[in-house]
Amino acid sequence: MPNSNLEHKTFLLLLVAVSVAFGWVLLPFSGAVFWAAVLAILFAPLQRRLYRRFHSRNLSALLTLTVCVLLAVVPMLIVTGLVVQEGASLYKRIESGELDIGAFLGQIKDMLPLTIRQMLDRLGLSDLGSLRDKMSSGALQGSQFLATKAFNFGQDTFQFVVGFFVMLYLLFFFIRDGGELSGQIKRAIPLSEAQKRRLFSKFTRVVRATVKGNIVVAAAQGALGGLIFMILGIPSALLWGVLMAFLSLLPAIGAGLVWAPVAVYFLLSGALWKGVVLALFGICVIGLVDNILRPILVGKDTRMPDYLVLISTLGGLSLFGLNGFVIGPLIAALFVSCWGLFTDGKNDRIITS
Repeated sequence: MPNSNLEHKTFLLLLVAVSVAFGWVLLPFSGAVFWAAVLAILFAPLQRRLYRRFHSRNLSALLTLTVCVLLAVVPMLIVTGLVVQEGASLYKRIESGELDIGAFLGQIKDMLPLTIRQMLDRLGLSDLGSLRDKMSSGALQGSQFLATKAFNFGQDTFQFVVGFFVMLYLLFFFIRDGGELSGQIKRAIPLSEAQKRRLFSKFTRVVRATVKGNIVVAAAQGALGGLIFMILGIPSALLWGVLMAFLSLLPAIGAGLVWAPVAVYFLLSGALWKGVVLALFGICVIGLVDNILRPILVGKDTRMPDYLVLISTLGGLSLFGLNGFVIGPLIAALFVSCWGLFTDGKNDRIITS
């Protein structure tokens, strides 16, 4: 018996060590593996419908992969390329002095009513020099980052292409063999069948709801924001639209951080119709997208409190970079789900006892 216990512990130690080493090997392609798994979960219902029709795992997986690439991957690549180009152009305009953010802030201050300027003077906020320098520096650094990405894209093309095709390759097999892989993972988890069934059901619903709820709402708000900016003749409308899409991941404030100051600027500068149109569109259209789409895509059973979404999104971005806007809320949603399963099981034991 002691030898059996020692063998079991040794095997568990070996299993952990091998798993960590395998994760270390996959680390360079962690983003590709993550997005392949997420997209496979999102498009699994389509694969099942195609399989029931064609009765071929390979054909259904290939068709699902094609739809996934056309609907999700290609648009993202196009938008990313256009945003990088606009960022590079913005950097050149700031560096050459064509776009002077400091003068822009001074112009806004001059537009403010006298009472507001007097209030700023009393609060000691009338000196906009430091704020002007910080905003100019921040805008320059942000646009420089995008410009650097555009410059380095040619140097990193090989790595990007390899990672992209690794994701597509894994995505095909995740779509085709997803049921078998999830079955193997289920058998490896040391829980009861009822707990594993509830956990995996909750996990799948949370992944789909979180990713669809975040990405679709963000894309809708960013597209609408970019469209109204383009109609009103605001430069770099695509860049601002993408920024609104990212900020829309933050509940309560979201895309309003972009369109609201622009609407105020229009109202102060005398372009009343542009300011009114942008304010009404932002409140009645962009602002309502979250309230309309998110309940449909997420549902009441998997929706998290806004404060939890905000904290997990910011934490995910700081820890995992760009992928964190999905990983952060996903981890938070799974945390809530697992604790919900734990408390439900505990209550069930109390009732049965």
